[in-house]
Amino acid sequence: MVDHLGHFAWYELMTTDLAAAGAFYGEVVGWDVKDASTAGLAYSVVTAGDIPVGGLMDLPEEGRRLGATPRWVGYVAIDDMDAKAAQIRRLGGAILVSPTDSNIGRISVVADPQGATFALVTGLTYGQRQPGGLDEAGRVGWHELLAEDRTKIFPFYGELVGWQKAHAGTDPADLYESFSVAGQTIGGMLTKLPSVSQPCWLYYFNVDDIGAAAKRVHAGGGRVLQGPSELPDGCWIVRCADPQGALFALQGAWDQKGTERPSAAKVGWSARWGGIASQGRMVLDKTKR
Repeated sequence: MVDHLGHFAWYELMTTDLAAAGAFYGEVVGWDVKDASTAGLAYSVVTAGDIPVGGLMDLPEEGRRLGATPRWVGYVAIDDMDAKAAQIRRLGGAILVSPTDSNIGRISVVADPQGATFALVTGLTYGQRQPGGLDEAGRVGWHELLAEDRTKIFPFYGELVGWQKAHAGTDPADLYESFSVAGQTIGGMLTKLPSVSQPCWLYYFNVDDIGAAAKRVHAGGGRVLQGPSELPDGCWIVRCADPQGALFALQGAWDQKGTERPSAAKVGWSARWGGIASQGRMVLDKTKR
C-alpha cells in the first residue's frame, strides 16, 4: 500500500438496485462483476481485466430514510486512519462514518470543509498495482472536484493527503486547477455555480470508444447529461447518470469523421446536467489526459 498513499485506490457505488447496477456498468464500461457478498453484506467487486477497480453495495436503509441518493465514493489510501481522522477535524472537515473495519479494509467516510464527500482507506484488501494505468480501459482516469471555492479548498487536501498543484504558476483567476500526487496528475478542481446544491466528486471511467459507450448508456436505461464533448488533447468526455441516478463520467477516444477538432490549448465550456452546473475556462496540458 505504500506506493498508493495519497492516491484514489478504490471506488464504491452505493445504489438502490445492486443487480441492475452491476449489469449496467458491465455493459457500459466493460467491467466483470463478481459477487463478493458476506453473511451480513451484499457486495459485488468490479474488475478491469484482472484488476479489481471498485465495489457495488446497497445504499443503507438509514441513508435512504435520511434522503441519501445513489452515488459513487472514492477512497484515498492513507497510512494511519486514526491520525488522519483527527487531522480532518482540525482542518475543518467532518467524519461521517467513524474509522471502522470493513470488507475492504479499515475505512472512514468523510467530508471536506466545504461538504464534498469522499473516503479514506488503509489496509485495502483488494490489492491493485502501483499507481499508474490512468489511461487503461476500465480504470478511473480522472477525478474532478466541484468545490464551493476551489481557491480555498486545495490546502485541505494538500495537508491531508499530500496533493500538489500540477501547475505551480496557475492563475487564481482560472476556474480549473489540476492536481497531482507523487508527480502524477490525477484530477482537477473547479468552483461550482451557486445553482449546485452541494460540492461533490465526479469520477471519469476510461472507455475505448466514447460514441459507442454513450449509446450503451442509453440502451442500458441511463442518461447522457452532457456530451460527447472534445477536450484539446483529443480526448472526449460524456457526463452521465446511471438508471438509479448516480452521477459518473466517461472519457476516451472517438474516431468521428468530419468533427472539427479545436487547435487551441484552452476550451470554453458551460454545462448544466443532473443538478450540476459549471462554467469557465479550462486550461489543459496535452500530456495530462
